[in-house]
Amino acid sequence: MSVAAFAELLERLVFTPGRNAKLALLRDWFATQPDPERGIGLAALTEELVFSVAKPAMIRDLAAGRTDPVLLALSHDYVGDLAETVALIWPERQGVNAPPPLLSEVVEALEVTPKAELPTLIAGWLDTLDSSGRLALIKLITGGLRVGVSGRLARVALAEWSGQPVEALEELWHGIPPPYGPIFDWLEGRAPMPDPRDAPVFRPLMLAHPLEDKDLAALDPAAWRAEWKWDGIRVQLTAGPGGRRIWSRGGEDVSAAFPEILAAMDFHAVLDGELLVIRDGAVAPFADLQQRLNRKTAGPKLQKDHPAGVRLYDLLFDGGEDLRPLPFDARRARLEAWVERHAPPRMDLSAQIAFASVAQLGEVRDGARAASIEGLMLKRADSAYVAGRQKGLWWKWKRDPLSIDAVLMYAQRGHGKRSSFYSDYTFGLWRPDGEGGEELVPIGKAYSGYTDEELGWLDRWIRNHTTGRFGPVREVEKALVLEVIFDAAQLSGRHKSGVALRFPRIARIRTDKPASEADRLENLMAYVESREAVD
Repeated sequence: MSVAAFAELLERLVFTPGRNAKLALLRDWFATQPDPERGIGLAALTEELVFSVAKPAMIRDLAAGRTDPVLLALSHDYVGDLAETVALIWPERQGVNAPPPLLSEVVEALEVTPKAELPTLIAGWLDTLDSSGRLALIKLITGGLRVGVSGRLARVALAEWSGQPVEALEELWHGIPPPYGPIFDWLEGRAPMPDPRDAPVFRPLMLAHPLEDKDLAALDPAAWRAEWKWDGIRVQLTAGPGGRRIWSRGGEDVSAAFPEILAAMDFHAVLDGELLVIRDGAVAPFADLQQRLNRKTAGPKLQKDHPAGVRLYDLLFDGGEDLRPLPFDARRARLEAWVERHAPPRMDLSAQIAFASVAQLGEVRDGARAASIEGLMLKRADSAYVAGRQKGLWWKWKRDPLSIDAVLMYAQRGHGKRSSFYSDYTFGLWRPDGEGGEELVPIGKAYSGYTDEELGWLDRWIRNHTTGRFGPVREVEKALVLEVIFDAAQLSGRHKSGVALRFPRIARIRTDKPASEADRLENLMAYVESREAVD
């Protein structure tokens, strides 16, 4: 597959909003493209293809050398995306007749070309491509394709194309590196299913459905087990002869950010748990954990100031024994025995909550906010550990959200199917301006909560009430009130308002309320759970 063909796939994915339509595009692509091109493209789509040699600054310098630097800067400010700007502004060079490079040629050349020669190499490729191909090439080598294809969606497409179960693919995925030759050989019947042996692969997590009133009314306390829903990030700890990994809920390797947890994984098992910051046995607010997330390394000071630990929920593998088919009660007993036997540092058990009635459980849940806990998890005693959301096996019963009325201040275009809409909203609250009046201060951003009809209405309102433009961002009249709900608030030194919100989303468009009657910052401060500011 050439970069030009990959560009066509990306373009079709961007302008194809439906999940089923995207799956159809991917199935056709797997069926028609050769190896190793399809595997390389698949790795790029799922962000498994990473190059450290070609940085965005190099692309910017190349474009500045071929065009006017001031024009490039102005264009970048208007377009908002460097790769798209360079793809559009790059001047076509007369007399170039070389064919577009193959994906495999790009990968090989980037791996072996000396750093000093990379600008010439990349510029030559850009000369052979049209604007769509240039965009695909730049995104390929710098990352961030953003075409609405997750790793899970790509694996579902592979499963549908091949007829193999997606669960089997999930368990192979992290044990076979790109371009996934052994996987494609198996899927097309040329070889047996690959065996990752003792490689620390990711097993898909079991997920819960939100508990609804009708489900709560039918709940038999004797058949269910309850525990706290801790406010951290879900992780899977995989350790054995082949290595150790800490996987996020989506299968991302986050081991490097938590070296103290990795060092404590001196065992042969697969565990399911919640990654938290824990000080003297007490769970810190989520904002403390955020200081550790999305980092490539964590130095001694960060580890000391924000000590990480894992609260264990489940035991999936004990040595080489797969416990997932066992009922929850049996797995829980095995987990308790395993913890007592191994006593791993920086890990403890998530305690179970005894309850005799739904009413009693409701009273426990009502105390979750005061204890800075996200809510409750309910697990059927006889439930096997199955991948994904299987309704009726696990429920999550979160505490009720908090609410404020905020003023829309800025809007930005979305990605994927929302790329033509202003769907990312920055909102603010009033505070004294120090001169006897009031000013709006941004307190958060929201990307969800609204319906498609509301999104269309908001997009039209934003376009008709724009007062300024900053690349992909529009500033709007301070006239529209949005009801914003969120799970928690905490002091934050990184935000102008001094406070950070947890999971903000739009609950309602308040056309009935003038902006002057929106909430004040002091109203939000009353919700702050911790008076310890986060840097």
